[in-house]
This record gives sequence, C-alpha cells and structure tokens, in this order.
Amino acid sequence: MTPLDDPALVRVLAADGTLAPTPEAERYLPLIEALTDAELETFYRDMVSIRAFDVQATNLQRQGQLALWPPSFGQEAAQVGSARAARAQDHIFPSYREHVVTRIRGVDPLDIIRLMRGLTHGGWDPSDPKNGNTHIYTLVLGAQTLHATGLGMGLVFDGKCGTGDPERDEAVIVYYGDGASSQGDVHEAMVFAASFQTPEVFFLQNNQWAISVPVATQSRTPLYQRAAGYGIPSVQVDGNDVLASYAVSKLALDEARAGGGPRAIEAMTYRRGAHTTSDDPTKYRTSAEEESWAGRDPIARMRAYLEARGASQQFFDDADAEGRALADDVRVRTNELGTIPRVHMFESVYSEVHALVQEEQRWLDDYEAAMDGGTK
Repeated sequence: MTPLDDPALVRVLAADGTLAPTPEAERYLPLIEALTDAELETFYRDMVSIRAFDVQATNLQRQGQLALWPPSFGQEAAQVGSARAARAQDHIFPSYREHVVTRIRGVDPLDIIRLMRGLTHGGWDPSDPKNGNTHIYTLVLGAQTLHATGLGMGLVFDGKCGTGDPERDEAVIVYYGDGASSQGDVHEAMVFAASFQTPEVFFLQNNQWAISVPVATQSRTPLYQRAAGYGIPSVQVDGNDVLASYAVSKLALDEARAGGGPRAIEAMTYRRGAHTTSDDPTKYRTSAEEESWAGRDPIARMRAYLEARGASQQFFDDADAEGRALADDVRVRTNELGTIPRVHMFESVYSEVHALVQEEQRWLDDYEAAMDGGTK
C-alpha cells in the first residue's frame, strides 16, 4: 500500500486536477463550494510565489549568503490550505519549513532570511501585530508543540475559546513533521492538550522522510492514528491538494475554537528538495520515487483545476510574475543585509552584567587588536 492508499484519506482533487472527492471528503465539500474564484486564485498565487522564494533562498545559500536553508519545495498545498483556513485571531506555531504560512500571516520573508543568515536568534517579534500572531521558527524538533499547548491552555483558563462568538474565540495551530512526531515533546503536548481540551490543531506534514529515515521505519501504523490514542479526533488528508488541506483545517480549527478540544491532521505530502541544504537526498531515495511524487505536484494540480474553471492565461502569467518579483526583491534585500556587530553575541546573554561575559568580550577585543597589528 502506498502512502496515499489509506481509505480514510481526504482528497478533493485528483493528481490531474479533476474534481474527484474520496468518500471521506464528502463532508468537507460545502466548505470548498463556498470558496470564491478570488479565494481559489489566491491559493494558487500563494503557492507559486513561495516556490519562487524557496528556489531563490536555496540559491542564496549556495552562494554563501545564508548558513542554511530548509526547502519547502513540494509542500506548498498543505501549508497554504491550512494557513488560509485560520482566522486573524488564531495563533500560529511553525517549525522551520513553513515559509508560506508565515508570509500569509504577515511576516516579511526577509525575516526568515535574517534568521538563516545568523543575524538574529528569532527572526521576528511574535507580539508585533503585523506578524499575525505568528510565533518564531523552532529548530528543536517538536518543542513548538509544547509551546502551542501551553498557549492553548492559557486560552482555556482565560475564557478565550468556546464562548460561542466565532469572531472573538481563538485557536492554535502547530506545525511539525513526521520525524518530529516521534519526539517525546509531541506526545507530552498531546497529553496535556487532551487533558485540558485546548483549542488546538496539531498539523503534521508527513513529507515521507525524517532526513534519511523513511516514515515506514518510524511507525507501523499511519501517523494520524497516534493522536487517537490520546482521545484526539484525527484525520488524514492529501497534503498536495490545497482544497482538501483548506477544508480539513478550517473545520478542525472551527471545532477547536468553539470548545471542541484539540484536533489532529496528518497531511500526506512529499519533500521534493533536500531536508536542508546540508543534505543530499540522492544518498537515500530513488529517482523513481521522486518522479512519482512529481506527478502529484500541488501547483500543477491546482493550475489544471483553475484552467478547467476558466482561469485565463493572463492570470497564470501574472502569478508567475508575482513570484519572480518576490524572489528578486528577496535577493536584492539579502545582499544589502551585511553583517552584525560582534558585540551582539555578548548582549542579552544574562539579564544583568556578568563578569565572565565581560572577560570573554575583553579577550576577544585584545585578540582582534593583536591580529590587526599583525601579531598573534
């Protein structure tokens, strides 16, 4: 059985872009039918733009402008659908590959670049309203699920969910991968989420590979079934189908926000790029596998669907132009970033002045002065 053969899978669009809902998708169709042409086209533009950005960022890393880059190539539909399903008051907890999620919520893509360039420890200020309640990237696998559950518990304690007012009730969505799903933090987060009935959606992007470890090695059963063990309703969705991702996420967030407790989603997708730019996927996966998933490309699928609905060539040309403009803007602004004063490494280590940190700074000052003078 392939990863997409589970009879419980929710899929709306077939790989060729035709409308072909699975039996489990029937309950979600009213949410999709309510989408306007403008909203459907926004989904497509989101995916095209972020792929152009992702390719540009990968190139910038290869050129020495970034220390590291985690590509999102191939996972655009899972991220766009879920992010567009969230309300403005909801809280977003990404891991480190949710580039389009952060952009949809208002984060400047250059803030991700700054983080991967080593110019900042966080990237952006989650408390700044322009960043749309988007919390910072977390490279410690699974740790963000604990952060999300903690905030969800706070929403319960403060009466900010389940009041019956959908315009004010809040929810939390947290993103993590199949590799992170094996971390203890994720399971501890689910225990507390279930116990305190947090208004939370656990959004697992199963991209089939935890670096070089296939998901079949991690789990003998589908990953979405793990959440059920904690009493959390869970669903598996075709993560390369942006419509299915949107509908499943919207219903889960609505239910959580209304006081129904946590929900879990496993989005079946594929990391078509490397795990990060430090990785070489040719060492552990086959070209046949990659070609198979390329045939399920989320952007090509949505394009075919929109073409069948009558979208014009001008629309697709404009979407491509928007993507190129974003990539060009990021390249120009990245090259203008420069470096940071080295004194920053000594700041904010402790809340008060610390003698050891001061001594380390003096040592580095003396060392650099000696190097500048031509001695060691």
